Amino acid sequence: MNQTPNAERIHIGIFGKRNAGKSSLINALAGQDVSVVSDTAGTTTDPVKRAMELLPLGPVVLIDTPGLDDEGALGELRVERTKRVLHSVDIALVVKESGMPLDAVESALIDDLKKREIPFILVENKNDLKQDEKYVSNIDCNKIAVSAKTNKNIHELKEMMARMLPEVLTDKPLVRDLIKPLDVVVLVTPIDEAAPKGRLILPQQMVLREILDCHGIAMVVQDTELPETLRTISKKPALVITDSQAFAQVSKIVPEDVLLTSFSILMARKKGNLHQVVEGAFALDTLKDGDKVLISEGCTHHRQCNDIGTVKLPSWIRKHTGKELEFCYTSGTDFPESLSEYALIVHCGGCMLNDKEIANRQKNAALCGVPMTNYGTAIAHMNGILNRSLKIFS
Repeated sequence: MNQTPNAERIHIGIFGKRNAGKSSLINALAGQDVSVVSDTAGTTTDPVKRAMELLPLGPVVLIDTPGLDDEGALGELRVERTKRVLHSVDIALVVKESGMPLDAVESALIDDLKKREIPFILVENKNDLKQDEKYVSNIDCNKIAVSAKTNKNIHELKEMMARMLPEVLTDKPLVRDLIKPLDVVVLVTPIDEAAPKGRLILPQQMVLREILDCHGIAMVVQDTELPETLRTISKKPALVITDSQAFAQVSKIVPEDVLLTSFSILMARKKGNLHQVVEGAFALDTLKDGDKVLISEGCTHHRQCNDIGTVKLPSWIRKHTGKELEFCYTSGTDFPESLSEYALIVHCGGCMLNDKEIANRQKNAALCGVPMTNYGTAIAHMNGILNRSLKIFS
């Protein structure tokens, strides 16, 4: 559980006004000091994330946020960062002081959560200060009165969140529904200057683990060793999965009667709307001179001189389209709210982002009428092998 990637954990956001006791609550939930607690309003100035094991929920990410009633120019920026957290939370805790009626800020937050269809619990904190220990707001929602100071009803709050898990968990498969026990699956993982030292990248790790869980036979090779591998194994592979950058050469090596796809396409199916991603790839053929293309990565790794996002993809897209295009780039949680200026969005596989974040980005793109694809799907299309790479899903 402690090795679970953050993107595969339940994200629990703690929201509310300044001095509502958000940081105290997150410390009570964690059973340790995760956030700084102070009587001074506005102590938390940036979202604070802590990955941990929270029974009975399992692996989670707790996110402490600045107060939604923060003031001034810096306060507005903090509030904006808090609202950005809503894109990735699976469960929200709306924290208010016990015995106080909901005000406009808290009511607006609850309305926003309902609009976004984010499951939430209204948590009345500091209940140890009130004579009426059972007091909760007169609002129709999941709610509970707690005391972060005395740990009153903290266990009950955890149980309440655990009961919401079936609503937020999806656990979509990568390959486990595509293979059978003893199937041979060849993973093509080039080791170049962009490969992390001493380990495989996360999608490769995740696929490898699912194959093993399914009692499949996994073979991991570089693209340079793939021809000899296919010649020497006696059993025909059920599937070959390649790094997207090697799609062109791998497709020429792998026989047509062997199924072929990429880690990026598998991630697109697991984390979002594969149909939308495939449709977005065909938008490459309609780009015009002067169009803006947004290339977005979910991680914030150090970019190499031959980086796929900022160097290889723009070069391949220019060659494919023959157009003079303007490329823009984002990374990590930095993703524009307004997308109308872009003719196309090309996103990474999203292994460092949770499903909720990817779904929100895809939904926003659809609402803005902007086609959105991902690295592997776009590369497959530009190499004329997209249909082949999707055959495994037929």
